[in-house]
Amino acid sequence: MPGTSIRDAVALVVGEMTAGDGVPHLPELPARGPGGDLVGRTAGLLAAVAPDLAVETTPAGWRFADAPGRESRRARSWVGEDLDAWEEALEGYDGLLAVSLAGPWTTAAAIELRTGERAVRDPGACRDLAEALSHAALDHVADVRRRLPGARVSLWLDEPALPAVLHGLIPTQSGLGRYAAIDEPVVEAALRRIVEPLQAAGVAVVVHCCGARPPYGLLRRVGFDAVSADLLLHDRRDDDPVGELLESGARLVAGVLPSTDPPAGAPVSDVRATVALVRDLGHRLGHGPEAIAGQVLVSPTCGLAGASVEHVRATLAGVRAVGRGLREEEGTRGEG
Repeated sequence: MPGTSIRDAVALVVGEMTAGDGVPHLPELPARGPGGDLVGRTAGLLAAVAPDLAVETTPAGWRFADAPGRESRRARSWVGEDLDAWEEALEGYDGLLAVSLAGPWTTAAAIELRTGERAVRDPGACRDLAEALSHAALDHVADVRRRLPGARVSLWLDEPALPAVLHGLIPTQSGLGRYAAIDEPVVEAALRRIVEPLQAAGVAVVVHCCGARPPYGLLRRVGFDAVSADLLLHDRRDDDPVGELLESGARLVAGVLPSTDPPAGAPVSDVRATVALVRDLGHRLGHGPEAIAGQVLVSPTCGLAGASVEHVRATLAGVRAVGRGLREEEGTRGEG
């Protein structure tokens, strides 16, 4: 989300997402600076369960440090402030809500070892990260449940770097080379190490991979409850993998509304055209409108931190309008 005020961001999200069938999420505010971003927030929670995985900032981003320092403490403090504001705004809430962390492979691709190379280079570091992230995620969910005992919690693992990790596209420190591709069984095992304990604790686990051509088959084998992808980048060659995902019982969270402001004067979206986009995918997969409405959720394509507050508000309202359109409810004609 844009801005630096967690109370303003929470008020916007809760106001829009509890007005219908939306899922209120705990906002991230990268504009705060290091520790407010996805990787920084996740690193702060990691340091709480594994002090040897504490981080510090570098000109390029994040690096593992010898012990938790100012950056780790600040990130952890912001999480507490964010949860305080969320708890206050959602008092008595008994629906589904969402919290998110960086996934193990995006974390490994983003944080440097003390040598200056990315953690993704070191198999041992990757295993340690996944193990610590599993504990951090469980602790994070437990904290949310203590604060909002009537709510059902879903946890999103953000893995935008996953395709690059699988295809060996993460640049080395010098920028002159690329780290070797990580084999699918290794990637799958690390993800399972996080997903399975969460599911055993009754948490629905979603993976968000917003690049082109997410590895649907791998994510289906891991057993995620849902896969979030940018439908505006969908390649029809992935129709069959998406169909197999839905047949496995998982859901698709389709990113259908752009996460950045449109040109001046243009609407956020045409609701009917967006509904048609989702239904067209369902038609190609052999699913009728009712079936696709039950298996596909809709969302913005990615984070909204680079958008104006006005665009964020219009996008969240647009998502609700598209959802109503997929359910063929009244009041969905026109633009959202």
